[in-house]
Amino acid sequence: MPDSQHTAYEALTVDTLRSRLGTLPAMTDRVGTDPSAWTVEEVGDGNLNLVFIVKGPAGAVVVKQALPYVRLVGESWPLPLTRAYFEYHALTRQAARDPGRVPDVHHFDADQALIVMRYLSPHVILRKSLKAGIRHPGLPGHLGLFLARTLFRGSDLHMDTARRKADLALFAGNVELCDITENLVFSDPYFAAELNRHTSPQLDDAVAALRADRDLKVAAQQLKMAFTAKAETLLHGDLHTGSIMVTPDDSQVIDPEFATYGPFGFDIGMLLANYLMAYFAQAGHEATPAERDGYRTWLLDVTADTWDVFAAEFGRLWRTERTGILHQASLYEDQGDRLAAEQALHHQLDAIWADTWGFCGVEMHRRILGLAHIEEFESIDDPDIRAACERKALVLGRHLAVNRRQIPSIAAVRELAERIEREDLR
Repeated sequence: MPDSQHTAYEALTVDTLRSRLGTLPAMTDRVGTDPSAWTVEEVGDGNLNLVFIVKGPAGAVVVKQALPYVRLVGESWPLPLTRAYFEYHALTRQAARDPGRVPDVHHFDADQALIVMRYLSPHVILRKSLKAGIRHPGLPGHLGLFLARTLFRGSDLHMDTARRKADLALFAGNVELCDITENLVFSDPYFAAELNRHTSPQLDDAVAALRADRDLKVAAQQLKMAFTAKAETLLHGDLHTGSIMVTPDDSQVIDPEFATYGPFGFDIGMLLANYLMAYFAQAGHEATPAERDGYRTWLLDVTADTWDVFAAEFGRLWRTERTGILHQASLYEDQGDRLAAEQALHHQLDAIWADTWGFCGVEMHRRILGLAHIEEFESIDDPDIRAACERKALVLGRHLAVNRRQIPSIAAVRELAERIEREDLR
């Protein structure tokens, strides 16, 4: 660690953090100069890392440190510490491309694989809000703009080509985390992978049907090929509702350690899938049937509005910030042919649209059949109710993945989700 005597990696603990980080300016300036006055709490509830909230007389920070293995599984699944390096670089780029939408980074230590960053308060994890039925009016605006700005400004549509290629080379090194995505999202749910699990026996028939579904398996592998081959822009790489912290007036995107170059539609599809799974999970969290119908409507509104905000902002950036090597103005506007630029934009959004719904579909499957599940479903105590909610998400996910190129509108997605929700699929 550059600011202390500790250079060999060592995982922090609640007991050792004060002594190891007690002279670090990023800590003393924001928490206080006397480490004995700090309170330290380990709050990491994710799958991979240690996360500490450190509070003191001067304020508070978050310290996040990578572990050399997958925390959810244990030391039997080793993982490189360099993921903190990719997370740090992703945060700096996202902060530049959509200022104020990711937490400020105060310090990065590559040797210790740790990042000291802004403590977000009174923010809560969005996933918990969606389970509790809490509305956040600004959510689709915040996240639609974040998606458009980070994805457009991280691509050859906008970036200087030399810088973009250097970034592509940098993030191509995030091999191990890409491998997790490539297997856990696109392949493992569709065969009897060792770490898979599902609500059994209630979903056994649905799982068997999905694994025998030729069209679905081919679609999933086509989407996997798109993820690996279409290096269109810098992705967050894991943009679900557990990677977003919210207040009534603010949304902050966290945890981009899966950052890599990939298709425009990947981050969008992952996020919309998590909205839609929350929609189907509401039956497991209402005291009486239909009690949360208004909230269900709001979740579908958020899904539609997030896409609409994204598409509108992407179009604005296309018209005002298209300065990269793709679709140069010299081919269109500079020749007095503005309509050609609009036609190209239309085709680009059509391609993103199809990818978005494909990635949305497989994300819904992997969160029900694979290793990493979601709290909205997992916290439903009655396995019959849980399975009924999950089954509906599986049905929608299959349709979206297989028919991604034939989905005509966001209204069609909404109508299909509502119809599936009304049906008794048990």
